[in-house]
Amino acid sequence: MTPFALVAITLKERKLRRIGTVQNTATQLPLFSDTNADDPDSMSGFSVRESGRAKRLSIKVFPRGRVEVVVPRRTRPAEVRDFVEAHTDWIRTAREQFAADHPPEPFALPELIRLDGIEQQISVLYEPESGAKTVRYRSSGQTVVLFGKTADEDLCVGALKRWLTGIAKREYLPQLRSLSALTGNSFKKMHVRGQRTCWGSHSSTGTISLNYCLMFLDPAHLRYVMIHELCHARHMNHSQRFWRLVGQFEPNYKQLDKDLNSSWKKIPTWVGIY
Repeated sequence: MTPFALVAITLKERKLRRIGTVQNTATQLPLFSDTNADDPDSMSGFSVRESGRAKRLSIKVFPRGRVEVVVPRRTRPAEVRDFVEAHTDWIRTAREQFAADHPPEPFALPELIRLDGIEQQISVLYEPESGAKTVRYRSSGQTVVLFGKTADEDLCVGALKRWLTGIAKREYLPQLRSLSALTGNSFKKMHVRGQRTCWGSHSSTGTISLNYCLMFLDPAHLRYVMIHELCHARHMNHSQRFWRLVGQFEPNYKQLDKDLNSSWKKIPTWVGIY
């Protein structure tokens, strides 16, 4: 299985899981610029993530062309550059295949946000303020207002992501608690993030992390990911016993799990996950 929908290559071309079992703490390291991510012949559109769990260098190409290089800690920059340059043809081919299947979508700040997972539809208003250097938000009912330096798209996206995180925390926690009682599997904390590699994870300390992008999916997929992560409280693996436990509470788990591989299509371009 793969996280979201991507292709990945390592020195041994191993694959990664879509839904995490143990939460991974990683450091984002800038190496390449993102000024020309649509050009497969350039060295732009790359980011480098330093991971304490990585044993070797790997490259992930996401459907909208973003390329992430995952490296073990203390990897020398020259080694990373050599690894990427050695796989330039593979990266170009992967990007071209994704582009053929999924034509590029133009970036645009949203005026309407559909959060199907929690059955809400939110209008977005933009109020520029002269001299402002930041963008803040205020939410009221079915409207979120961004105000400040709204001509800066990056600042607007950052404010919207903060808003998404807040609304996800409010909406997820009651449902997670209810499913915890249903399954008999407890958790200690819930975190909400915009993970680029997984829909959710369960740490060995009992913390469940959920992706705010789940709000863009169907309610059934959000519920399934919660059940999946709660069942890791009993089985910190993907063994047959784990899947039998998941199946007790979600009989359709196989189809739902398969659906997640292409559910990235429901995530708007402006979110920047791909």
